[in-house]
Amino acid sequence: MRHLRYAVAAAHYGSFRRAAEAHGVKQSTLSRCISQLEERLGVVLFERTSGGVRLTTAGVEVLRTSRHLVETVDHMAATAKDIGRGEAGRLTVGFYTSLSAGNLRASLIEYASRFPKIEIQTYEGARACLFAGVDAGRLDVAIVTGDPISREGKVMGLWSERIMVALPEGHRLAGNNIVYWTDLKDETFLFSQRDPGPEIQDVLLAKLAAPGERPKVISHDVSRENIKSLVGAGFGVSLMCEACIGATYTGVVYREARDGNGPSRINYAAYWQINNDNPALAGFINLLQERYPSLPTGD
Repeated sequence: MRHLRYAVAAAHYGSFRRAAEAHGVKQSTLSRCISQLEERLGVVLFERTSGGVRLTTAGVEVLRTSRHLVETVDHMAATAKDIGRGEAGRLTVGFYTSLSAGNLRASLIEYASRFPKIEIQTYEGARACLFAGVDAGRLDVAIVTGDPISREGKVMGLWSERIMVALPEGHRLAGNNIVYWTDLKDETFLFSQRDPGPEIQDVLLAKLAAPGERPKVISHDVSRENIKSLVGAGFGVSLMCEACIGATYTGVVYREARDGNGPSRINYAAYWQINNDNPALAGFINLLQERYPSLPTGD
């Protein structure tokens, strides 16, 4: 590669002397390397004159390939350095919250701004699938709802989000800025069977369940987005995290759910393997620690 670099430089400058100066070597060293390259290839690459050098016909063809090789190797080396510094590569993030709004969306946007050369891949799946992906190395990090739980690897508590009530815009409670749980006692709650986060339904039972009484819940085998469409059509109400309210759906309004202690909230946590040495992951974890420093990282 050193011989090819010298030849490319000589062709660029039209002079062995200027090429040698550009590379910080003696002219005799550069000239000797090019002569060795010509001897190995069995062709003369340069016509030497008192005014400099110019490529022969064979040299034109050889240097066309040589430039491509040099540029490819330089790009490979630069990319390897960027990856080693965590400035390039790939980060795979698993989650099952919405990206229409909220802190995960904001975190990914900031990460992409800081590290534009890193390819971010996302995967949406159930909690068990996310944990299995982290354990198998298919996912670098999983962001899930709930308080941090003890499991193999690393975990970090993140943000919390308000629980929002999705109501039809003509609902009796739609005119209120906030909705108290007691106001929802007789409502029909719509949930998606595909929503793998059980925490919101657990909160619903904790707030409204009583001996001999349970809130009316209908589960549909549709996406969260279609649950909102059903709410807008008047089939019931639903509960969701604050991150889900960034997208607008016809006939749907969102109101904060409260009890006597204030807004009801859902926590989030990040999980990753302790032996994951992907530099891109280290940069993402550092960003999360900067943005959400209240809870420490632990085993």
